[in-house]
This record gives sequence, structure tokens and C-alpha cells, in this order.
Amino acid sequence: MTKVAVIGLDCLVPELVFEQWNDELPNLRAIREGGAWGPLESTIPPITVPAWSCMLTGRDPGELGFYGFRNRGDYNYEELQFATSALVKEKRVWDILSEAGKHVITLGVPQSYPPKPVNGVQVGCFLTPSIESEYTYPPEFKDEIRDVVGEYVLDVMDFRTDDKQRILDQIWEMTDKRFKLAHHLLDTRPWDFFMMVEMGVDRIHHGFWGYHDPSHPKFEKGSPFEFSIRDYYRHVDELVGQIVDRLPPDTHVFVVSDHGAKTMYGGLCINDWLIREGYLTLKEKPAGVTPFKVDMVDWSRTRVWGAGGYYGRVFFNVEGREPQGIVPSSRYESLRAEIEERIESLTDHEGRPMNNKVFRPEDIYRQVRNIPPDLIVYFGDLNWRSVGSVGFDDIYTFENDTGPDEANHAQHGVFMLRHADGALGAGRREGLKIQDVAPTVLSFFGIDRPEGMHGVVVN
Repeated sequence: MTKVAVIGLDCLVPELVFEQWNDELPNLRAIREGGAWGPLESTIPPITVPAWSCMLTGRDPGELGFYGFRNRGDYNYEELQFATSALVKEKRVWDILSEAGKHVITLGVPQSYPPKPVNGVQVGCFLTPSIESEYTYPPEFKDEIRDVVGEYVLDVMDFRTDDKQRILDQIWEMTDKRFKLAHHLLDTRPWDFFMMVEMGVDRIHHGFWGYHDPSHPKFEKGSPFEFSIRDYYRHVDELVGQIVDRLPPDTHVFVVSDHGAKTMYGGLCINDWLIREGYLTLKEKPAGVTPFKVDMVDWSRTRVWGAGGYYGRVFFNVEGREPQGIVPSSRYESLRAEIEERIESLTDHEGRPMNNKVFRPEDIYRQVRNIPPDLIVYFGDLNWRSVGSVGFDDIYTFENDTGPDEANHAQHGVFMLRHADGALGAGRREGLKIQDVAPTVLSFFGIDRPEGMHGVVVN
């Protein structure tokens, strides 16, 4: 009887697993030595949402119609909306398997809140507002979780903080409870497909990368947190080994991550830059650093505005599209080319080229649904973040406007697959893409991919 188990470790870094700590992570190494492995190219942008849903549908962000955690719901000047499971219209792997009569378990997979009916059990993800929410299917399973782990931890609260010991303790608590619940589900529920995603890897990178990476501007050798990430990786390796040891021998085992991590040197204040260059006008100058709000904007004099995050999103105020649009449609493409060229030519605070990358959605996605940004920007090829707040003294900042954060996302995550019968030749694979996971999972069950699912079967 075919079984597939997918262990997702959000933001797991290929360079750390495959190279730097190869000898310190014996369980992950054993999985790798038993099958196919390699860096896994993520989506553009390499963000938890939409990356996990792209992985599990075999689609790209444009086809799914969401481009990050927050997206425009329409062309009005409203605040961006969070992308919950309600936005996922394509069938994910577990939906296809449920319809085929397979028993499925999903635990903490991003964009599984609110949970949807499956042929099995679904526990929602970190987007769940609180454990008081209805975050399980069936709903009554929430009571069983309390009996098994006590107070379940959906995510690390306020992980962008200087209170490092608190978030470190909570990361370990969250991870231990998630894996404990995984054991319970594997022991008590029938399953053909099991998938869990642990967010602690991502949270520890954002909180502690500056203590870990000697190239980080804030690195301090000898800090009590210098080995926090390494020690956590060792612990996760042990937990993964415990899960794999209890899986039936006929289980195909994946370990995957949606993206990697890298040092974040600082932030580029996208809206302050647009103000300086005459593209964005506020009704009045803020007294200090202030979160950007759409009601601050003089739309009659604004052509372009931006949003913050690990990548930049640039929006145009187009005549006939936005309610107070002033950019004629005939000028749209030339303005895009102008902004693109100017962003790509930006230098850093010391006058060096930033190596910014600018993407047009229609050039990188097979289809563009709903409302994408007009431009997607990687500042410093993701070594800098986009800062949306306004009122800074300079367009460069080294203090994150949403709280202390020391890592950005990197374009490549991790792929490892141990074939149950060893038929898959062991070794590194090149060119792996995040959409390859879904058709590979379905292939083990002999189920044809649905029309529109991209990716190749890894063999």
C-alpha cells in the first residue's frame, strides 16, 4: 500500500543542510543519501504565501491569483488583504487524493486556514487568528489537540522583537508540540498521504540570523545566541528522524522547504524614494516614521506607490482603473519602463550598485489572475527588504519598520526524496522547481495530474 509523507520545514536553507552542517544533521543526511536531493527553486516572490500553495497545486502565483501574504482585493485604495485558504481555488494534492478515496492528514500547511473538508484530518496553519478559532477539520478535533499537547502553538507571537530568549523558548515549544501532534495523528488516524509544515525554522532565521552569520552587519562573536540556529537545526533533525523511524517501510518520504534564507543588510524605503522622485505625494509630511496608509495620499498628484515586505510591490495609479487614477493608459508601459530602469540603477548607501531585480508579472507567470503588483522588486537581490513606512531621514534604513528582523528570504529552498523501495537513484538533482513536488507525489499513487498542473516528476 503506497504511502507518502511530506515533512515541510519552512525556510530550511540548502547551504546549511547540504554543506555547512551536513555532518551534524544525520537524519536529514540519511534521507538525502537514500534518494534524490538538491536546491529547490522557489516562486517569484519566494514567500511562504504563495510558495506552499504553488508547490501543492503545480501552479505559479499568477495562476493562483495571489502574490504574497497581502494582496489587492480590487482597484480601490483599500489596505491589502490577507491570503487565507479562501483564495486557493485550484485543487491541492490532498484534495485530489481525497477525491480518489485516499486518507489524508495535513498539519500546519500554510493557507490551510480556514480548514476545508478532506477525507481525513486537517489542522490549520499559522494564519489562524488564535486557538479559539475553528482551525481543524473535523471541528471537534480541536478538543483532541488540547488533550494531546495542552495549549497548541500556532505561531510565535511577535517574533520581531528584541526579547530573544522569549521567542527562542516559544520556537522550541511550538516545534515540539507540532511534532508531538504529528506522532499522535500518525498513530491514531488512517492515512495514505501525510503532510506537516513546521514554521519554527523560518522564525528562528528572522530572529537570530545576525548571531549566526559572520557576514551579517550585526554579528557579534561570543553572543549567547551565536549557535541558536545550529542547535535548533540539530533538534529539528532529531525530530524528523523520530517521525521517519515510525513511518511504515513502504512510505515515500519528502523533506522540503518553500524558500531559503540570507543575510538582510537593510531596507530601501520605497515610498520615501517615490516621494523624493516626485511619483508619490502625501497630503502632509509625517512628523516621524509612520506606517503608510492609503488615506495619507494625495491621489490627484500621485502616479506610483509601493508596499513593504521581503520584496517590493509597486502599484500605479492608472486613469480609468484606480478611482482617482492620473496615469493615462497610453503612458502605462513607458512609466513602467522608467520606474524599472530607475530601480535597477539604484545604488546602496555607500554608492555601490544594489543589484536590484524588477519583474513584470506577465513576463514571469503563465497567467495573471486577480490584481498583481504592476512591478515586483527584489532589492539587493533579496539582501535588502522593501520598507513601506514613510518619514525616514534617508531612503536607506538599518532598523526594520515592523520590528527587529535579521534575514530575508532566498530564492532556493530544499528538496529531498527517499524512495520507499530504493528504486530512485540517489544523488543530487539540478534544476528542481517548486512545482515539481505535486506531480511527483501524485505519480506514486498512479494518479494523472489534472490539466494545468505544471512541473516534472522527479526520478
